[in-house]
Amino acid sequence: MLRLSAQRLLGLPRLGCGWRDSPGRPRWLSRRDAEEKPPLPAETKWKDRAETVIIGGGCVGVSLAYHLAKAGMKDVVLLEKSELTAGSTWHAAGLTTYFHPGINLKKIHYDSIKLYEALEEETGQMVGFHQPGSIRIATTPVRVDEFKYQMTRTGWHATEQYIIGPERIQEMFPLLNMSKVLAGLYNPGDGHIDPYSLTMALAAGARKYGALLKYPAPVTSLKSRSDGTWDVETPQGSMRANRIVNAAGFWAREVGKMIGLEHPLIPVQHQYVVTSTIPEVKALKRELPVLRDLEGSYYLRQERDGLLFGPYESQEKMKVQDSWVTSGVPPGFGKELFQSDLDRIMEHVEAAMEMVPVLKKADIINVVNGPITYSPDILPMVGPHQGVRNYWVAIGFGYGIIHAGGVGKYLSDWILHGEPPFDLIELDPNRYGKWTTTQYTEAKARESYGFNNIVGYPKEERFAGRPTERVSGLYKTLEPKCSMGFHAGWEQPHWFYKPGQDTQYRPSFRRTNWFEPVGSEYKQVMQRVGVIDLSPFGKFNIKGQDSIRLLDHLFANVIPKVGFTNISHMLTPKGRVYAELTVSHWSPGEFLLITGSGSELHDLRWIEEAAVKGGYDVEIKNITDELGVLGVAGPHARKVLQKLTPEDLSDDAFKFLQTKSLKISNIPVTAIRISYTGELGWELYHRREDSEALYDAVMNAGQEEGIDNFGTYAMNALRLEKAFRAWGSEMNCDTNPLEAGLEYFVKLNKPADFIGKQALKQIKAKGLKRRLVCLTLATDDVDPEGNESIWYHGKVVGNTTSGSYSYSIQKSLAFAYVPVELSEVGQEVEVELLGKNYPAVIIQEPLVLTEPIRNRLQKKDRKNKT
Repeated sequence: MLRLSAQRLLGLPRLGCGWRDSPGRPRWLSRRDAEEKPPLPAETKWKDRAETVIIGGGCVGVSLAYHLAKAGMKDVVLLEKSELTAGSTWHAAGLTTYFHPGINLKKIHYDSIKLYEALEEETGQMVGFHQPGSIRIATTPVRVDEFKYQMTRTGWHATEQYIIGPERIQEMFPLLNMSKVLAGLYNPGDGHIDPYSLTMALAAGARKYGALLKYPAPVTSLKSRSDGTWDVETPQGSMRANRIVNAAGFWAREVGKMIGLEHPLIPVQHQYVVTSTIPEVKALKRELPVLRDLEGSYYLRQERDGLLFGPYESQEKMKVQDSWVTSGVPPGFGKELFQSDLDRIMEHVEAAMEMVPVLKKADIINVVNGPITYSPDILPMVGPHQGVRNYWVAIGFGYGIIHAGGVGKYLSDWILHGEPPFDLIELDPNRYGKWTTTQYTEAKARESYGFNNIVGYPKEERFAGRPTERVSGLYKTLEPKCSMGFHAGWEQPHWFYKPGQDTQYRPSFRRTNWFEPVGSEYKQVMQRVGVIDLSPFGKFNIKGQDSIRLLDHLFANVIPKVGFTNISHMLTPKGRVYAELTVSHWSPGEFLLITGSGSELHDLRWIEEAAVKGGYDVEIKNITDELGVLGVAGPHARKVLQKLTPEDLSDDAFKFLQTKSLKISNIPVTAIRISYTGELGWELYHRREDSEALYDAVMNAGQEEGIDNFGTYAMNALRLEKAFRAWGSEMNCDTNPLEAGLEYFVKLNKPADFIGKQALKQIKAKGLKRRLVCLTLATDDVDPEGNESIWYHGKVVGNTTSGSYSYSIQKSLAFAYVPVELSEVGQEVEVELLGKNYPAVIIQEPLVLTEPIRNRLQKKDRKNKT
């Protein structure tokens, strides 16, 4: 069986004694046909001022320096504490892949690979880039479904990806045991690259375009100044920077602590094994594609004439470097390895030997066990940080090599142009907050590492580290009755179950056990009255003498009158939708702003930055954790609430989009007549500690009306039928409000020159190329989720943005972007779901009229009859 060779037994790499035979790179990672080159010399000059200071000389930091300098930024300085690649870069396995289950992260992978393909010619530095392709192996039917699910999201992207059968897999990887293989997900352009050579080539390019790469130059102090600049201290001197970027890898926590931030990062030990020459590998005429055995939870690639094999252990067996969390990274640690532990990975070794039998006779020549940094959800944190001016991060990279090139370009574009080039809110560092404790971070990092290769279902929930301290006042009351979802630290009901119903979380690519309960909740709201916990909303209080001027500058809509609310959008300078909020004018010059839970700090940072940049005299306060929110919706909502307050809730006295301070069962609330369901309803904002008493009062008052709970899944079905757009789906930084059908909320003729106004005028003058449409489709047991491919005459022409089952017409319903010429009502297209194209037709929206519109039409009809 796979065994340690005599050479390997004589010298296990231990902490502080990593093996390498060329500066900064393990000998087993050198490109087989690359020339050995000495490391690039460190710079001797120094600068007192810099536009951007990048802290960290791994592949990510060096990539950003390269991209900024190449784009024309002057005075780009990178500071590295020891030498380039020290940290996680030098020992990385160097895998590169076009694949990612996310949507826009595919763009990051694409940009990285395209850069790496051209970098050698541009810089004259060899990068050791191999592109034999990669195959993900499916050995279970549910994996085949997962591959089909991923393929529905591929057609409208530039990356090549195919499902291939066992015969083709055998042809490409002849050493494979095919007894269990059902299918493969094949990416032709995938492969691996030498991380050391890549970083040195990026460094050469950065210097070529004028960047200063300074090392050894450890940062010892960071001090912010009142004008937003930074004083950066090193043993070699100080430097004034207009902005700083933390790209310090597993030292990122230490850098963050210098300015009072606790970045949620955990160092994890990742092992991979390198074999000696294997005759069957050596005899091959072409390089093997990279193999990912998802059930075995490992990757395997060719390394010279042997194999390199890297597993992801279960969360019970994996090793977190706890001492680094409590005591910091040991001084001087850089190009060292931890002691190997083959016992931890033996089940994966056995799985690999069964799948690739030649491993049984192979000798292990090296076991690499090095630190990589995980965030709680395994995704990196990229972008500006809320609450600290001109402090950016590019940290938490579990897969730094494939992300480095694309992230360097993405951040460079953002820094230079003032807005992200495309939407990547899933990487926003502000998705975490004060609720993200060290205990939570470790629990989630363990889970993320251990779940590295589990099946990725739609509506996936992961349960480690939950609940956090961020629970609403209704958590204990609702938790036994429902399936909770995780929203920015909060627990929020997704769906409720009744006695005798299946209460388990059973994700699927098809309709699952919550299909019928969600349908019951839908009917509850449409026919009676329902209650929903909306406490996770992000909530901001803005007041001050310049508050109206600031909001008029930020929002494309007009400012509502005192006592009223409207839907408003913040746009980017290029006219894209940065955020959607409801704006309530509480009292003269004082506002309550509401945004989605996942957008809380994302939106707050944008507002704060605009206030500072424009010199507005305002006070901005995040009151998200102070207020609970209870939604009450349905045709009997008014009848129930009227029992609990002397305030007149009639349609004439309390109009749609009006806001009032009143008491419900003697509990002070700010009531806004609005509901994301589109039915008659109110959102009741109140002190978090009053949530349980308010909920009990409402539920008791509604017994006669048959009141009951509903969750976010039913709310999503309701809002889709009403054609309500959702930020993050129908609109984001990839879309403009005109193509998203938001013209009603954009007032191009208002006097204020709001952000994005001029760009939007140009977009309107040029005409739109695509439009958001609503379509229905008859399926069997699968519904659209969003991001599926739209087909027309055999070609992909667009994509869905979100979808659901419509319980009113008993068909699937979806939003989708299609070319303008295909956007007319009645147009027939196809939607790809799990490998099958379903006929779809564009309908007049909304499918179901909202309650306010129905009410107006009824009044008009009565008036006409009179």
